[in-house]
Amino acid sequence: MSARLLTVDQVAELLGTSARFPRRLIEERRITFVKVGRHVRIPEPAVHEYIETHTVQPIVRRFGKAA
Repeated sequence: MSARLLTVDQVAELLGTSARFPRRLIEERRITFVKVGRHVRIPEPAVHEYIETHTVQPIVRRFGKAA
C-alpha cells in the first residue's frame, strides 16, 4: 500500500480548516476513510480527490456581449 494515511488533524491542516470539518465529512460519508481499530484515517489521494471534485472554476466573461 503506497497511499499515506492521514489523521483527521492532518487533513484539517491540509484543507485549512478545523478538525471538525473532516470529522463531519467522515460522519456524512462524503470522503473515503479507513478504520484502523478505533482510529480513523483518510488516504491522502482521497483528500486530493475531494479537493479536485469540489473546486469551482471561475466564470469567464466576455466584454461587449450581453449575458
